Amino acid sequence: MTSHSDDNTYLRSSELLSRHAGKLLIVDVQEKLTPAIPNVGRMISNCRRLIEGAKILNVPVFATEQYPKGLGATVPELAALLADRPTKVRFSCAECLGWGFAAEQNDDRHQVVVAGMEAHVCVLQTVLDLLAHGYRVFVPADAVASRNDFDWDVALQRMSSCGATITTTESVLFEWCEVAGTLEFKQISQLVKQS
Repeated sequence: MTSHSDDNTYLRSSELLSRHAGKLLIVDVQEKLTPAIPNVGRMISNCRRLIEGAKILNVPVFATEQYPKGLGATVPELAALLADRPTKVRFSCAECLGWGFAAEQNDDRHQVVVAGMEAHVCVLQTVLDLLAHGYRVFVPADAVASRNDFDWDVALQRMSSCGATITTTESVLFEWCEVAGTLEFKQISQLVKQS
């Protein structure tokens, strides 16, 4: 049920993403990994749309690289949009980003959209750690990838069963946008049409 409060502010479902409560994390979309990833173009394109949409809507964007000496840098299409990309050797990103317990840090941005690769390794371990630290985690299925479909499918099922919300890139963008008829909506609509 939805309702209006006394000050005419629309109350939204807590199951929806909010640009004011969210952040975006792009996990390890690196050059030497991509040749083995099926549908890699779609995944990179959706990560790019998420980054661009986050920037339009003032959602903070974070990214990581797993052992770039061996796996290469972030792919150029995304690297140009990502200023800071801390490196790591631990598969989970939570530690290298310094994201401890959301509640203990008074982190108003308690929703994290996680995209990247591989779904069954670094994405999965990051998602489970973020859930354990009190974050609400959303995973756009069309913006994560693994070398084979079976690992990707099992990873999505496991993340969902542990409490992550599986969604899509377009759903994320429109939930962050929330309303039509604005300049931001027009920009987001243009991003969606690029799919």
